[in-house]
Amino acid sequence: MLPDEYQLITVPEARVAEFREVDEFGFAEHMDEDVLRHLTFSIPFDRTRGVERDGALAAVHGSFPFRMSLPGGAVPCAGLTWVAVRPDHRRRGLLTAMIRDHLTRSAERGEAVSALFAAEPAIYGRFGYGSAADALRLTLPRGARLRDVPGSAGLTVRFETVDREKHQELLIDLQAAVWSDRPGWVDRATEGLRRAMLADPPAWRAGAEPLRAVTVRRDDTLVGYALIARKEKWDEADNPVYTAAVRSHGALDPAAAHRLWSFLLDLDLVTTVTAAFAVDDVLPHLLVDRRAVKPLLVDNVWVRVIDLAAALTGRRYAAGLDVVLGIRDELLPANAGSWRLRVADGTATVARSDDAPQLVLDVRELGALLLGGRSLAALVRAGLVEAADPTVVAAADAAFGWHAAPYTPWGF
Repeated sequence: MLPDEYQLITVPEARVAEFREVDEFGFAEHMDEDVLRHLTFSIPFDRTRGVERDGALAAVHGSFPFRMSLPGGAVPCAGLTWVAVRPDHRRRGLLTAMIRDHLTRSAERGEAVSALFAAEPAIYGRFGYGSAADALRLTLPRGARLRDVPGSAGLTVRFETVDREKHQELLIDLQAAVWSDRPGWVDRATEGLRRAMLADPPAWRAGAEPLRAVTVRRDDTLVGYALIARKEKWDEADNPVYTAAVRSHGALDPAAAHRLWSFLLDLDLVTTVTAAFAVDDVLPHLLVDRRAVKPLLVDNVWVRVIDLAAALTGRRYAAGLDVVLGIRDELLPANAGSWRLRVADGTATVARSDDAPQLVLDVRELGALLLGGRSLAALVRAGLVEAADPTVVAAADAAFGWHAAPYTPWGF
C-alpha cells in the first residue's frame, strides 16, 4: 500500500517533461535539447504511469505493448521500462506499488507475460521476474580468422553513414526476419521504438564517429547488416588502437554471417571489435582461434508470468510431459496453487489440479524457464525448484528446453 499522501496516476502527454525528469533523477543522467531532438518519446501515453505527491511526480514507470516470441509460439507481453523513483522518495513502498499496478493493468489488458531489462538484477526477482536469457559479449581482435563458408565470397558489402530514410525500415525488417522466430524476440511496437534503432545523438557518441551501416547483399537482396561506430585512439608510440562497437547486427544465413564478420574484423586502424550475441550464435563456431576472444556472459531479458495458463499454452515443448506444478506467487494469487501441465505432440494443455504437486517452484523460476533457455534440472540441483517426485525431473527438463537459445537483440 502507498502512504496516504501518494497516489498512482496515468501521466498525460502534457507532463512528459516531468516524467523524463524523474527518470533522470533516478538514473543520474540528463538529456538536454541537443539529445531530445534526436529522440521520439516511445511509450504510449495510456501506459505511462506515475506516483504523485502534492501535485508532483515522485516515481514513474511505463510499458510497451509487445508480442514476445516463445518456443514455437508468441504471446502478448508488457515490456516494463523507465522505472525510476526519485532519491528523496525512496524506501516508502513506491516501487512495490508501481509493480503491483503494472501487473494488474497488464493482466486486465490480457498480456500473458511482462518482460524487462534489469538495471540492477537484485531488484526484480522479488517481484517474480526470472532471468530467462543471457547475452554473450565478445571482444574480438582485428584479423581474427574465420573458417570458410561456401557462398560467402560472392556476397557484396556496403559501408555507409546511417541515413534514416534509407536504412530505418530496411534494417528493422531484416532484424525481424533474422530474430522473430527466436524465443525472446519482441517487435518494435511504437514509432518511437522504430526510430530508436538508428538514434545517434552526438552527445552519446563519447568521441566515436557517427553511426555507420554495414550491409551485406546477395545480388540485390539484403541478407546481413551491422550498425557500428569506430572510436579513434593512438598509443604512446603513435600506433592506431581504434575500437569498433557493434550496436546491432544480424544475418539470414551462414554465408551472410561469414561475409559480415570477415568485413568487420578487418577494418583499417581498428584493433578490437565488441558486440553482443545470443549464446548459440554462429560466430564463435566460425572462429579458428576462440582463445583470442574475450567473452563476458551477462543477463539479457527477464520474464514475469502474468497469466500462467496463457503463458504455458502459448509455447511449444520439445518432448511429451504430464506433470503437476505447484506455483508460488504472492503478487498474483490467481497463478498460485497446483496446475497439471500435459504436453502431447509439442502442444500443452493446462488446468487446475487437486493432485499433490510433483515440482514446486516460485513464479520467478517459471518465468526463467518459459523461453527454453534454462535447465529445470539445474534449478532442482540449486534448490530453486523442489522435486517432490524426482522421477519427473528428466522429462520436464527435456520438455521445457528448446533448440534455439533465447535472446532479445535490442534493449527497451
